[in-house]
Amino acid sequence: MTIDIRRLRDQLPQEIADLESEARREGYRHIARLIDEWSTGDIKFERDGESLLGAYVDGALVGIGGMTVDPAMSGALRMRRFYIRPAMRGRRIGRMLALALFDHARSRCGIVTVHAGNDGAARFWESLGFQPHGRDGHTHLFALHGAGHSDDPAASNLRQCVTPRSP
Repeated sequence: MTIDIRRLRDQLPQEIADLESEARREGYRHIARLIDEWSTGDIKFERDGESLLGAYVDGALVGIGGMTVDPAMSGALRMRRFYIRPAMRGRRIGRMLALALFDHARSRCGIVTVHAGNDGAARFWESLGFQPHGRDGHTHLFALHGAGHSDDPAASNLRQCVTPRSP
C-alpha cells in the first residue's frame, strides 16, 4: 500500500464526489460543504497558512483535510473538512494527513483548533495531542510549540521540529 499526501490547488479532484457520497451515507455533510464553499469561492484554502491536502492510496483518493485561518482566534489555524473513507480508517492515513497539515502550519502559527464532530473524532484528535477546549466554535486546541503528549512516535517527532511563529 503506497500512501501519498498531495496538496490540492486550483480544483478539487473528481474523486471528491465519491468521498462526499460516503460521508453523506455516514450522516456527515462537511464534504458537501467543502464542495459548495470551493465552487462559490468562499473557501479555497488560498490565504496565508491555509492548505487543502488529499490522501491517496495506490493512486486513489481516500481522504481529505484542510486548514484555514481560524476566524474566532487571532493567530490560529483551524483543521477543517477532515475525512477518511471508512474502509481506510485504522491504517494511520488520517494521522499522516493530520501530521502533514501540522508540518504546513508549524511556521505559520502557534495554535491549531478543530471541531471534533463526534466522540471517535475527539479521540483521534486527542491522540495527536489536541486538548479539549470547547469554545469559539471549536472543541479542541493544539499548541504547536507545546505539541501535546501523544505516545505516537510521529507526534513525538513533530514535537521536536515544530516552532511557534514569532510575534
